[in-house]
Amino acid sequence: MVESQLRTSGVNAEWLLRRMGEVAREQFVPAAASGYAYIDRAIAIDDAHMLAAPVVQGMMLQEAQPTQEDRVLLVDCGSGYLAELVRPLVGLLEVVSPNEAVTKARKSGDFFTLLLIDGAVEQLPDSLVSRLAEGARVVTGLVQNGISRLAIGRKAAGEVALFPLAEIGIPSLPEFAAPKGWRF
Repeated sequence: MVESQLRTSGVNAEWLLRRMGEVAREQFVPAAASGYAYIDRAIAIDDAHMLAAPVVQGMMLQEAQPTQEDRVLLVDCGSGYLAELVRPLVGLLEVVSPNEAVTKARKSGDFFTLLLIDGAVEQLPDSLVSRLAEGARVVTGLVQNGISRLAIGRKAAGEVALFPLAEIGIPSLPEFAAPKGWRF
């Protein structure tokens, strides 16, 4: 995985390669998928969620550059894999499900400096943005016109603007779908 998927895709940060080598990915997929846990494709976790290919988490963490000073809010696709990768790298990690991310209100004093979303979104709900400190970094997948891209952003003036970096197959999170509507 490290040599054939990560390094060849530009994921070369030694701290990250070391961490990905320490975490046994097969422990975070359904038992029936453990034999192909390192495949360069997404793996179904349940009927609605998928664990992205290893290169996706590698690219996300390389862009995020997590530090011990970070208070991280992680929206987990259901596998726990990205949480296990990030946990020893940051000062505080709170993990929420996609459903909790779109419905849970911010607790008093509960501001995060980094938001990681383990999947692709069409929109970020206000309930999630309100949990971020001003200047917080965001790393996620972004779906635009049916194409998913790795995207980064920052919270400024109470809003998050996302900048797409690279087209990559990041599984969509249905909880973050934009309302369907008619337009010309």
